[in-house]
Order: sequence, then structure tokens, then C-alpha cells
Amino acid sequence: MDVQEISRILPHRYPMLMVDRILEIGESSIVGLKNVTVNEPHFTGHFPGYPVMPGVMIIESMAQVGGVLVATVAPHTRGRIMFLASVEEAKFRRPVVPGDQLRIKMELIRLKHTVAKMKGEATVNGQVVAEATLMCKLTDQLSANEPAPQQMQPQMA
Repeated sequence: MDVQEISRILPHRYPMLMVDRILEIGESSIVGLKNVTVNEPHFTGHFPGYPVMPGVMIIESMAQVGGVLVATVAPHTRGRIMFLASVEEAKFRRPVVPGDQLRIKMELIRLKHTVAKMKGEATVNGQVVAEATLMCKLTDQLSANEPAPQQMQPQMA
């Protein structure tokens, strides 16, 4: 799945779209890629002279890959915004720098109508760089790239 297809599923856009490609997708797991480039805005200040991808951006990448999985296995979630509700057991093993390619694997632990819990791992060249368990909550808010349902307007006589 390329970035155009991902953009039809996720409401995120540059500079916050943090998934470049989906490599594998199954009933309860997914593998996605994030190409880390020096021109991303957070590298301007994190850190000058030694650019390191912020851990929160790695977590966001993991959440977005997980969001593609949830939207695929639970079609009722499409067009709705999912918010990150909790991050548990997050660990960052080594810095991620421009030129790295994050390979993100997310596994669905639990899926209810409005809540998804996933366990994820991000690797670079086969080495684990981050891992976490994420929980996301589906909102009633429609994403901007989905048309709002038509509502009946009162007729004036």
C-alpha cells in the first residue's frame, strides 16, 4: 500500500503523516515503513548538529501504522478520527537519525467497537529501536477528508 492509499485511510497530512508504505497487512498484524529524512521539521531543533527523531514521533508513526490496521479490519472506523488514548511500556533502545528506515510492526491485542489496543515494535536494519503498547479511542468526529453525512434541513413554508 503506497502513501496515496494510506492518505485515503488516515486523516494526517504533511508534516504529520508518519507512514510512507505498508508492506504487509493481515487480520491482526501489519508492517509499515517510515523513511526518516533530514528535511522533517522536528530535526531543526532536535538537535542542531545532531539530528535525532523524537521518541514521540516514533510513537506517532507506530500509532498511524496501527490506525491503518484498525481501519482495514474494522471498516466502521473509516472516516472517523482515532485519538491516542494511552502509551504503555514504551522503551527507546537507540537513536533514530536521518537516513534510517523505520520498519514498524503492530499487532492487535484487542479491538472493541470504539477502542483498539496494539503492541508495536520499530526496528532499523533489524535492530529494535522502540517498542510500546498503544491504546486508541475512536471518536465521532469525521476526518476532513470524509464527507459529512447528509442531515435533513427543516423546510421553511
